[in-house]
Amino acid sequence: MYEGFFHMKNTPFTRNVPPEKLYESPAIGAAYDRLCYVADRKLFAVVTADSGCGKSTLIRRFGAGLPADKYILLYLSDSKLTPRWFYKGILDQLGMESKFYRGDSKRQLQEAIEYIRGVQHKQVVCVLDEAHLLEKETLEEFRFLLNYRFDSESPMALILVGQTELWDRKLRYKRYDAIRQRIDMYCVLPHLDRSETGKYIQTHLSYSECGQELFTDGAVDEIFRYSTGIPRVINRICDNSLMYAFQQQKRLIDDHMVKYIAENEMLTTIGSE
Repeated sequence: MYEGFFHMKNTPFTRNVPPEKLYESPAIGAAYDRLCYVADRKLFAVVTADSGCGKSTLIRRFGAGLPADKYILLYLSDSKLTPRWFYKGILDQLGMESKFYRGDSKRQLQEAIEYIRGVQHKQVVCVLDEAHLLEKETLEEFRFLLNYRFDSESPMALILVGQTELWDRKLRYKRYDAIRQRIDMYCVLPHLDRSETGKYIQTHLSYSECGQELFTDGAVDEIFRYSTGIPRVINRICDNSLMYAFQQQKRLIDDHMVKYIAENEMLTTIGSE
């Protein structure tokens, strides 16, 4: 609605911004490089971050960057994922009907991966999102799956992605020792700092092609203060501020407008992040 008022060609603060147009913080860039290494070497990686801090952005960027002639990317996001449904979900994406028993479907997957590697000359990369919600039995199954050919090699790259509690409330504890010891790469995505918040906002405005500055430095200060550098909250504050400015017929958003939005229209949103 406000796009025409600000002469925008694209809506800047939405989830469907193309991966190549998103702001890439140093932490996201480093994590991306490490995941590419994980895919190439068929390693086991864990990625954690607070809610809204860029996990989905990272995975979108990672998936878009994998050459289709070298990799097959499999993605699952299911909070109630059991070992049996894990195999079923993966085999479904490979166009195969999973057998009923877990052991049979596990062998079925291993054979499929061998075919993909030997005949198609591709590597399988499996990403499991919302991994902080998985039960211990399912996490243990990944250990058994990766215990391949007497532990001499991994059949595929496996990446677990979840909120900070995946590590803080699960993997760091002793009862998860056997899983944790197999983790080859651990990436943590932090909140953006003040400078990165400004660059994030500017990158999204550049994508909109509005051709003008819309947020004062004071406004960016307040956006950072209220969002604590969480990209998802930055998006919401900026989007609401643009809508408010349009309604007030203001071409520039200052710190007072951001304070009004944050304190009067987004209390529930900010408090729930």
